[in-house]
Amino acid sequence: MIVPIYILRTKGEQGAFSTRGVRWGLGAGACGALGALGIITALTNGGSPVYVMPIVFGCAPVVNTFVSIWMGKLFDKMTPGFYLGIILVALGAAGVFAFKPVSATAVARASADANLLLIVIGISLTVLCWGAYGSLLHKSQHYMEGSRLRPLLCVGLAYFAIAVIIPILIMSGSENGFPNETTLGGWSFSMLAGVFGAIGAFGIILSFTFGGKPVFVMPLVFGGAPIINTIISVMEMEVVGEVPSMFYGSLTTVIIGAIVTLVNAPKPSKPAAPVDAPEGSNDLAEVDAVE
Repeated sequence: MIVPIYILRTKGEQGAFSTRGVRWGLGAGACGALGALGIITALTNGGSPVYVMPIVFGCAPVVNTFVSIWMGKLFDKMTPGFYLGIILVALGAAGVFAFKPVSATAVARASADANLLLIVIGISLTVLCWGAYGSLLHKSQHYMEGSRLRPLLCVGLAYFAIAVIIPILIMSGSENGFPNETTLGGWSFSMLAGVFGAIGAFGIILSFTFGGKPVFVMPLVFGGAPIINTIISVMEMEVVGEVPSMFYGSLTTVIIGAIVTLVNAPKPSKPAAPVDAPEGSNDLAEVDAVE
């Protein structure tokens, strides 16, 4: 929030705040924060980033596309190719979960710690919230006359309320108290994750500013992100040579499904071109007026 406020006060920017823009921006921020909560829920109950994140990034664009279709009233324009993309994403996500790589240390504690129900609930919450995020952010930017920083500021405000104030209040009422339930390492990595999230949100806003639409921007984002996530997760787990080929195949299927969904996403019809008046009609009208 500090950076957008500083730039707006010192340099200014095109656009203006509006009630609708603020509401949509706060809604986008709430979706972002709740999506992060879903990830935390999945990971703290035995889930691993190596399969949780590809499933999220594969399914979220499908939700995003359906949100865009609902907002644009485009249900009558869905094609077989669009449904094929959804099926590919679903099959790929199931494969990613079934053939996920697991480190030796994780195997020992997986059966005791994993809570499949909460993992699924966490993933579902993130898919729904992050799937709607891009469309809500685009709406906010639209109602703020193309502003980039104002929607980002609203996102930050919602994040601050949901991801900072509420957790502090909850932990303050616990037995150990707020400061005692945190560590330096936890603070550091959480702050780093927040920085990457804010930079990602700004990148999405930039793409919207230069003509991008949620119906193709978000599927591209969610199609490429699993690749980065998988590389980092596999290196962190030190199982580069032990990843099943079916996992890579399933991950590829998720990405292809996201791209197919993108290419076949329903789009609004172009407005009909104005019909040119027949040649000489103006002359006839002038004659009638004279008579």
